[in-house]
Amino acid sequence: MLSNSKTAQIILSWLLAISFVIGILILSQYVFAEDLDEEDPPQDLVLKGDGKCTVCHDESSDNPILAIGKTKHGTTADHRTPTCTSCHGEGGNHEDTPHKAPMPQRTFGKKSVNSIEERNNACLACHQGGKRMHWSGSTHANRDVACTSCHTIHTEQDKVRNRITQPEVCFNCHKELRQLINRPYRHPIREGKVTCSDCHNPHGSAGPSKMVRDNVNDTCYTCHMEKRGPFVYNHPPVQENCAICHNPHGTTAPNLLRTRSPFICQECHEPNTHQGSSGTLTGAYARNTLARGCLNCHTQVHGSNMPENIRNESMFQR
Repeated sequence: MLSNSKTAQIILSWLLAISFVIGILILSQYVFAEDLDEEDPPQDLVLKGDGKCTVCHDESSDNPILAIGKTKHGTTADHRTPTCTSCHGEGGNHEDTPHKAPMPQRTFGKKSVNSIEERNNACLACHQGGKRMHWSGSTHANRDVACTSCHTIHTEQDKVRNRITQPEVCFNCHKELRQLINRPYRHPIREGKVTCSDCHNPHGSAGPSKMVRDNVNDTCYTCHMEKRGPFVYNHPPVQENCAICHNPHGTTAPNLLRTRSPFICQECHEPNTHQGSSGTLTGAYARNTLARGCLNCHTQVHGSNMPENIRNESMFQR
């Protein structure tokens, strides 16, 4: 049997060994905690400071938010490029409790609880002035249209910024115009040569119908400059509004006329066989022009400026 002194020495050695192990475990916990505190923040993938977002919203996320790197908003070389929090606000509870997935401070989807004005202000914080200077008083703003109703941010191809797909975005609300662009006489909208924003500014304008210029005629003259004039003899409705005779979205009559000649002409120039006055057709003119083509003789209906034959030119003839 061991003596009492040897037994005490053995017990003491065991206690020292156990104390050493416990000390190592406690020390390792402190070291591990310190390493966690000094751990580098998540690496940014697309935007500056997006690491805390992309640590969850990565390539495997249900929401393909990383596609923003292929858009103008993902151009990191541009100092104006926003961050995730510029639009969605600080993470708050959304970041602290990711498993419960509370919504961010500001969302833009169909289920957003933020008001349309609040969502639009997030866009207008950067996109002010220029073509958007009339937004606050525009029809779209007054009817509570959100920017994201037309624009898709987290995608490489924003449909409303593509000339081919832009009309489909507009037709989601302006359904009455869809059938007009399929009529026999129309602008080449389906081919992408002309699109809605060539004539209209959806963010508002100083002119009527959100025209890109101050009035309808000036907007038409951006392409049809030969109709601008000035002419020696001007046709009054041409000076007033091109849309008096033409429907720019599409018609069943040639040259985008609202109705065929002579009916379009007779809306102003009524046949009258009894008395002559400005704007009426009298006598033989009235009898010979019914159901005939006025343009057979009056070819320069937009205006003429050859004074050699005053009589013909004042009647917009050759």
